[in-house]
Amino acid sequence: MELGSYIDHTKLGFTVTTKQVEKLCEEAREYHFASVCVPPCYVPVAKQTLKDCSVAVCTVVGFPHGNQLTDTKVFEAKKAIEMGADEIDMVMNIGALKEQSYDYIIEELNQVRDACGGHILKVIIETSVLSDDEIREATKLCNLCFIHFVKTCTGFGTRGVLPQDLDIINEEKNEVLEVKASGGIATYEDAILMIEHGATRIGTSHGVEIMKGEAESEII
Repeated sequence: MELGSYIDHTKLGFTVTTKQVEKLCEEAREYHFASVCVPPCYVPVAKQTLKDCSVAVCTVVGFPHGNQLTDTKVFEAKKAIEMGADEIDMVMNIGALKEQSYDYIIEELNQVRDACGGHILKVIIETSVLSDDEIREATKLCNLCFIHFVKTCTGFGTRGVLPQDLDIINEEKNEVLEVKASGGIATYEDAILMIEHGATRIGTSHGVEIMKGEAESEII
């Protein structure tokens, strides 16, 4: 298993700077990560820094709360793709999910998926604020809309991802939908646990520490 290929090396937050994004990209290049996940305004910086490199550029839409207008999310997705983003992580409208406004969510997911023009779309369902049944319903909606990945958490919720979140998602997802575990994954052991529970991507701001942990485990 090439652990680096699972990792979306992430830098999101209020104080992210150009230099931090450039450093993130160089780390991703060194460790052969799947992608870097950066704020939308830094997509051009990441794209330039990672030119002639296989590391994808990912950004966020409707982040972190998910309750922006659908038109706003569509615009954000289209603009990000125009600027060079390869992958989009979009937050589902969690309030609509809790109200069981499933038609609204389906329409929104379809519109944003179409706006991505075939690029990978990951839908963040924020498992930290959902019941088990709500996790199941969110996963089913992603199935219906032919989403590429369901993603667990923004990292700005009330807790990180738990193994049981992944177990519930895997019970409901179809064979095409993949799973991105994110939120509180900080160590090599955390990452391996998530992969053992079915994650095919790991979203983390601790990618370098995880890779160093892997190297140390091999020595032991």
